[in-house]
Amino acid sequence: MSITDDIFSQLSGPALQQISQQLGTGHAQTAGAVAAALPMILGAMGQNASQPQGAEALLGALGRDHAAASGGGIGDILGAVLGGQQSRQTDGLGQLGHIFGGQQQTAETGLGQATGLGSDKAQMLMKILAPLVMGYLAKRMFSGGQQQGSPQALGEMLGQERQQVQQQGGIGGGLLGAVLDKDGDGQLGLGDLLKMGEGFLGRRS
Repeated sequence: MSITDDIFSQLSGPALQQISQQLGTGHAQTAGAVAAALPMILGAMGQNASQPQGAEALLGALGRDHAAASGGGIGDILGAVLGGQQSRQTDGLGQLGHIFGGQQQTAETGLGQATGLGSDKAQMLMKILAPLVMGYLAKRMFSGGQQQGSPQALGEMLGQERQQVQQQGGIGGGLLGAVLDKDGDGQLGLGDLLKMGEGFLGRRS
């Protein structure tokens, strides 16, 4: 099971209903939007982590901001996010800035248009999902406070996820392609990769 599918399965039922209520959207539209947003977020993180510095910075952020809560489930993190708890763990907007860099607005606009949410609700959804994704990854990489993974292992795991997203296509894959093609030439060149890799480097401090 892919990371996207695993997180989505954990968000079924009451969790998805909570997100629907927060967005003011129906169950089907919310489910479709989540299914489109998750692969885009994870794919962008996979691009960040494709470089050693990016993977190292991301692992550091997971350990610093999310490892302490990694024993809980996605439902616990969702409750903290929707409950308005202010912390680095729940700072979805800040996390999105590191994940997408200067392409955050492109991601939000694309998701809003593709799902009918509009940009504002698309940003709201992504702000909810980013801490959930970070918490999920922290749980995969850390257990009982002991580091289980390395930057290389994290990079490989997210790299495989990005490849799956791009191969499967769909709304999420299409949005990811638009976000990663930063210079608009239809191809992911070195310039695109370097710009995407800058996202998490600021989290090392």
